[in-house]
Amino acid sequence: MEELRRTDPEVAEAIANDVERQRYYVNLIASENYASRAVLEALGSVMTNKYAEGYPGRRYYGGCEFVDVAERLAIERVCALFGAAHANVQPHAGAQANMAAYFAVIKPGESILAMSLAHGGHLTHGSPVNFSGQLYRVVPYGVRQDTEQIDYDEIARLARAHRPRVIVSGATAYPRTFDFPRLREICDEVGAVMIVDMAHFAGLVAGKVHPDPVPYADIVTSTTHKTLRGPRGGLILCRAEYAQQIDKAVFPGVQGGPLMHVIAAKAVCFKEAMSPQFRAYAARIVENARALAAEFLRRGYHVVSGGTDNHLMLVDVRSKGLTGRRAERALGDAHIIVNKNMIPFDPEKPMTTSGIRIGTPAMTTRGMGPAEMRVIGGWIDEVLSAPDDAAVAARIRGQVRDLCASFPIYPERVEVAG
Repeated sequence: MEELRRTDPEVAEAIANDVERQRYYVNLIASENYASRAVLEALGSVMTNKYAEGYPGRRYYGGCEFVDVAERLAIERVCALFGAAHANVQPHAGAQANMAAYFAVIKPGESILAMSLAHGGHLTHGSPVNFSGQLYRVVPYGVRQDTEQIDYDEIARLARAHRPRVIVSGATAYPRTFDFPRLREICDEVGAVMIVDMAHFAGLVAGKVHPDPVPYADIVTSTTHKTLRGPRGGLILCRAEYAQQIDKAVFPGVQGGPLMHVIAAKAVCFKEAMSPQFRAYAARIVENARALAAEFLRRGYHVVSGGTDNHLMLVDVRSKGLTGRRAERALGDAHIIVNKNMIPFDPEKPMTTSGIRIGTPAMTTRGMGPAEMRVIGGWIDEVLSAPDDAAVAARIRGQVRDLCASFPIYPERVEVAG
């Protein structure tokens, strides 16, 4: 970062400080991960200089022959990785992928049946503050109060009553797998397009440790970070009959020039995810999540739905007399990073919450296993049992640093600036 330090020392310092934070904090944000050095190098490449509106071989600019290579590789690899007929790798993020998927198959004012944000869905699944809730008539579904798991009979009833044009599944805070064959049956019964947002669990699908939506869904959207461990970005997979609609919806529908340096990094990510090592990694993510959830249960916490099938869990912190916001801050003081999160039927407001969301992808990337998860679970319990005790926070900060030093993510000798 020598040139950056000379040109803009303030930004250089912010980056250096965040490198330090990433190295020495326990990161349990379920939607975050650590990209490989190869992904970072692609992200920091000169392909950021290239405008490339259009698609490979059909660009609006000259000089695209080499970015075409990168995009074709990304498309070929992600189709092979997930067994998809068609892929669009240009969406800048998961939200843009969902927007394009909707624009391809549904008109404003038509109905979407999707999981409620309050029960684990995503903003783009119909929240009234999001474009999805403003453009479409949204019918939300949720989880049962007794099991805290999705009620597929309710989805079927709602689908028959409202005849939605689209049924969306996938979530941002749901710790169980989805019954894609059942969802396909419901979609077929009412003539709905089946869209699956697999942003959170795409890496688990790639690693063969999560049910695969691709054989059942008409359209599948995803991010490329989270469990896929790539750059921040989005993608869309679809059946062949939707290919033209999807591509037109992305460009010129909702986006202009694609971010070619990010697409190059996506290609690297997809190649990494095709390896046997990645499959073993995905299995460890789930193993670690189950071990951590079991530790919370052992210590008397209510874990939503009683556990987890994937990479995340929701922990109710009310037994400690805390809100999710207070728990997040207390853990942050101890250098353990989580996020406050609504739990099903939460009496608190979204910026307060009764729970925290915890995920294992990032710490699994570092090489940690169930033993470390149990240790981390114990630290979390200590902090939440004494959230105002500065001595407890200081002691655990030191233990966190020692643990992270034993599982380095970016070696000290390596400058990390993209």
